[in-house]
Amino acid sequence: MALRGPKVWLWRWRRNPLKRRSDRVECWVLLGAWVLTALVGVLAGLTVSRAVEGELARERVEWRRVEARLTEPVPGSSPTRSGAANTERVWAEVRWSAPDGSDRTGQARVRPGSPAGTPVTVWTDRRGRLVTEPTTPSEARVRANLIGTLAGVDAAAVPLVGERLLRGRLERRRLAQWDADWARFDALRRRRQTG
Repeated sequence: MALRGPKVWLWRWRRNPLKRRSDRVECWVLLGAWVLTALVGVLAGLTVSRAVEGELARERVEWRRVEARLTEPVPGSSPTRSGAANTERVWAEVRWSAPDGSDRTGQARVRPGSPAGTPVTVWTDRRGRLVTEPTTPSEARVRANLIGTLAGVDAAAVPLVGERLLRGRLERRRLAQWDADWARFDALRRRRQTG
């Protein structure tokens, strides 16, 4: 078990006759890494969050609701025949008109048992391709904040990893210096004992 004294705040910055140059370098590396970690994490998180929220806002503006029609009957029991509100959906082929006037087909989620020609609401992008329903502003904010937080944490890890690698090199160098100093001290001690 290592002997430990009372915990001293900011011990790396206090004067000490045994403090070496590598100890001072380590102080500055540690301080710089923490400042850089905070800055990089916050800036990356905010940048990514704003970019994601802007992209989701652009989707809300550009994507449009289109009425499509089922191209064939959908297997399954019809919700109107069963008498209960059925929230189950199945994939089926639908047809709609793109902004350029061409007919498009694709897969959309519809109620089981729907007959061919049943109108279905789908969302398309500017080119008329099927897309998911755009997020609401509050959903977009939550999604952007989550993605921004993850990006900020990932970006903040880079300076921390660099700091750990650099401190590891400093520690190895410091131990090598201690070994050299102890070897010199041991040689002096032996000379005094023999002489």
